[in-house]
Amino acid sequence: MRVVFFGTGDFAVPSLRWLGNSPHEVVLVVTQPDRPAGRGKKLLPTPVAARAAQDGMRLLRCEDVNTTDCVESLRRLRPDLGVVIDFGQKLQAEVRSVFPSECINLHASLLPKYRGAAPVAHAILSGERKTGVSVFRLVDRMDAGPVLVQRETAIGPYETQEELHGRLAAIGCDAIDAAFKLFSGDRLPEGKPQDESQATRAPKLSKADGLLRFDEPAEWIARRCRALWPWPGARCQYLGSEGRPVEVTLISATATPVPVDSPPGTVTPILTVATGSGTLEIHSLQPAGKRPMGWQDFVNGRHVQAGCRFVSLGA
Repeated sequence: MRVVFFGTGDFAVPSLRWLGNSPHEVVLVVTQPDRPAGRGKKLLPTPVAARAAQDGMRLLRCEDVNTTDCVESLRRLRPDLGVVIDFGQKLQAEVRSVFPSECINLHASLLPKYRGAAPVAHAILSGERKTGVSVFRLVDRMDAGPVLVQRETAIGPYETQEELHGRLAAIGCDAIDAAFKLFSGDRLPEGKPQDESQATRAPKLSKADGLLRFDEPAEWIARRCRALWPWPGARCQYLGSEGRPVEVTLISATATPVPVDSPPGTVTPILTVATGSGTLEIHSLQPAGKRPMGWQDFVNGRHVQAGCRFVSLGA
């Protein structure tokens, strides 16, 4: 099968690598243009562009795949199927019409749950015990097409967004493989329509989503820490005995139901942190300008003791 691959971010790279080693022919990889990154604002290729170049695949960097020029370029390739993963652009009907076998999309949730740009983070934020990936036929509405294949996995109690995102990207290869096998016959697979009554949204996160408040329940704070790492990060300030505030990002933490009398944000005698309900046991964090570290290393380096505080930024 002649395939055009549309992808941009890290989530798409394992599936692109799988396709490159499959019997199918990747006739073109379409990705977003290079973007400035880092302090020097140097132009860097997308993760998909870097992988495609490494594997010697034909590559098109495209600001808008729906332009007439892009559509005609795709049509001349006579592709059979479009594969869309973490692309960042919506494919309009004219683009999709280029493909006799239509287009399929790999999404990091068990659709119809968590449609949108940040499904992994929102699954953790919502306290889900399981999640997975879905391969579905692309339609006009976002993430709403009939589902062809799903793969399910448990969410680990200490798993961060970064870790779960990587696992789902790997699981996605198996889902894509299963979906391709459905196209081996003469008829196109119809898929299973999504139950709209069960649909939920997973909108893009903003930097403001990372601002922690310690008057919230410990369970909610712990989820935010895991769900928001590495971006936008669950951020707050640490106020130690020296009195100089240090901005920190909490990476991993768990909640304990032990009630305490201390004000929210206060370090307890057993070096947990009081919250609006229960206490927070921090496992890892990252001080601003430093590398991530374990809680005990932070305690030793900052001489953390009972009565020190974690407060919201700007408090």
